[in-house]
Amino acid sequence: MFSFVLSSGLLFIGLLFFIAGSIGMLRFPDSFSRLHAVTKADSLGLGSVIAGLMFYSSWWQNLLMLLIWLLVMASGTVSCQLLARFCKAKQDQA
Repeated sequence: MFSFVLSSGLLFIGLLFFIAGSIGMLRFPDSFSRLHAVTKADSLGLGSVIAGLMFYSSWWQNLLMLLIWLLVMASGTVSCQLLARFCKAKQDQA
């Protein structure tokens, strides 16, 4: 029972982070703020969802989910950096 409540709480927190990141992407004024909102919220949201799903999986599936989360965090960081550099270069040209 405790694991079900904890798992549901983590999944709900992940959902809230995803919703907050999506709202931030739509409402923030410039591209740098939007990038920050999306990358931070998605990383935390995915981490919470994976933590919530770990209660229902075997150790091998848990390891794979952790590796996927690390890959998503690394690729999100790199892509955010590249997009920020591109936006900065476009602003400098204007």
